[in-house]
Amino acid sequence: MKNEKAIVVFSGGQDSTTCLFWAMEQFGEVEAVTFDYGQRHRLEIECAKEIAKELGVKHHILDMSLLNQLAPNALTREDIQVEEGEDGGLPNTFVPGRNLLFLSFAGVVASQVGAKHIVTGVCQTDFSGYPDCRDIFIKSLNVTLNLAMDDTFVIHTPLMWLTKAQTWELADKLGALDFVRNKTLTCYNGIKADGCGECPACKLRRRGLEEYLRSRKGSIHA
Repeated sequence: MKNEKAIVVFSGGQDSTTCLFWAMEQFGEVEAVTFDYGQRHRLEIECAKEIAKELGVKHHILDMSLLNQLAPNALTREDIQVEEGEDGGLPNTFVPGRNLLFLSFAGVVASQVGAKHIVTGVCQTDFSGYPDCRDIFIKSLNVTLNLAMDDTFVIHTPLMWLTKAQTWELADKLGALDFVRNKTLTCYNGIKADGCGECPACKLRRRGLEEYLRSRKGSIHA
């Protein structure tokens, strides 16, 4: 795939930045697309810009403010407190239709720039119950996108079956562990790097990192 081009759906967070490094290793040319949907923290957009600039990746930012109007929740409203789902329910950070729209528009961008590959950091293993992060959804959308565009895109999900610890391991194998740890924004409270340490995203990220570092230390001493 070194002669082919890819579009990475890019938020500036841990997962999408790891995917960006993965894509840069897999493909000859890589561009990133970020969606501005009035997310809770504008720093997310700035973070994505900074990373793309530092890595020399062409960066598209698309206005998706309509999604903010349609889906008021903890990721689109600062006055709504982040809460995890109860009794198997979805957390209030779930934005209905987000990945459906993002990947559809990524397909439009891909068609315009001549890319046949779309990379996204969705994950079913640590997916917080989000239905649009499931493998079956991605496979279904890949078929639908190709039919709608009369094209042959391939949606890649390098993190689909990885735990957060394994995602850190992948970043390390790509030589990007420190970069991802220090320059990405995952925190729901808008704090870069290790974040606030208290929100669900930070807890998941920290647990994964600690697990990976323990396993790495154990393998060194083995």
